[in-house]
Amino acid sequence: MPGRELYIDRLRVVMTALVILHHTALTYGAIGGWFWRELDPSASVSSRLLILFCTTNQAYFMGFFFLLAGYFTPLSLERKGYARFLCDRFLRLGIPLLAFGLFLGPLTAAIVEAFQGRSFWGTFVWLWNHKQFINGPLWFAQALLIFSLAYCLWRKLAGAPLTQSERAPKLVPSNIWWIISAIAVGAIALLIRQFVPVGVNVWGLQLAYFSSYIFLFALGIAAWRHDWLRQLTWKNSRLSILRATLFWIAMPVATYFLATHSGGGSGKSNVPSGLSVSAIFYAFWEPLVAWGLIAAWLLAFRKWQNQPSNLWSWLGRRAYAVYIIHPVILVLISLLLHGWAAPALIKFTATGSLTIVACWLLSDPLVRLPGLRRIV
Repeated sequence: MPGRELYIDRLRVVMTALVILHHTALTYGAIGGWFWRELDPSASVSSRLLILFCTTNQAYFMGFFFLLAGYFTPLSLERKGYARFLCDRFLRLGIPLLAFGLFLGPLTAAIVEAFQGRSFWGTFVWLWNHKQFINGPLWFAQALLIFSLAYCLWRKLAGAPLTQSERAPKLVPSNIWWIISAIAVGAIALLIRQFVPVGVNVWGLQLAYFSSYIFLFALGIAAWRHDWLRQLTWKNSRLSILRATLFWIAMPVATYFLATHSGGGSGKSNVPSGLSVSAIFYAFWEPLVAWGLIAAWLLAFRKWQNQPSNLWSWLGRRAYAVYIIHPVILVLISLLLHGWAAPALIKFTATGSLTIVACWLLSDPLVRLPGLRRIV
């Protein structure tokens, strides 16, 4: 695509690799739901470090995906029109979501059940008979499809003509705006968590995190319209980056509360709810860290990773397929390495690295198949 910011595609690659490592960390002692857990969360050093890693990721990386998706949404809609845009969204998001929920998700669950001595095909039958739709990490596609529909509805109701696709550059918002938006997002997250705590799914979505996701998707739309990514500099984002650094240093406090309330290895995130000090801290800590981390990634990659590269192009073209298939590959590799007696951090590194390489290699034929390449 002419004029496309190459560094944004590379950020997608890195964030996809982080998703794989995040889920690998859950396998070996971090807090959160996943198909297979070899080690439960504990007070061990390795578990605390993996919790720290996942807590940092959770603060920003999926929100970052939504921001990047929002950034390309207005131009895509204005070029294609409502009908073609929505058909494309259902093709690229809806089909992978259905494929994972009806096949890849049950397949991953069945592999784990078979490893534990239960019936492989019996698991499939039980899941289908009980109408269990496992969206797994494809919850992102589900949410993005909803956001895309909402954006189309908003554009239609606002009466904004799709022929007006020009940008209207404005200055990047000031530091006070960054602070106010983080506080507002944190406050809304805290409010939502009074009714839907972290770890509770509603239609397969963890609504406890959606104040940040919705805001960042909308911010991505505004960033395209006002050309904010090109105008982003150290000068107008340094205070947010420094603020994120200071709050991140306080992360051991957050991980202490997470580990303390982990529920003895239930495998589900159990961040304190209600209006406890820890719940309030966590709700505001997330956006205050996220805004700075996202700005730092954007600045670094725009400066050093915005040149043509055959390797990055190859990785970027396969990143979405990797995102879709990685749960099956990760579970298989972690089960194959189950008998290996090694420290958790060593197994995390080995399993994560092998999964990343295997996923990109296995995704290569998928993006070449005539029927699939339009989807992935």
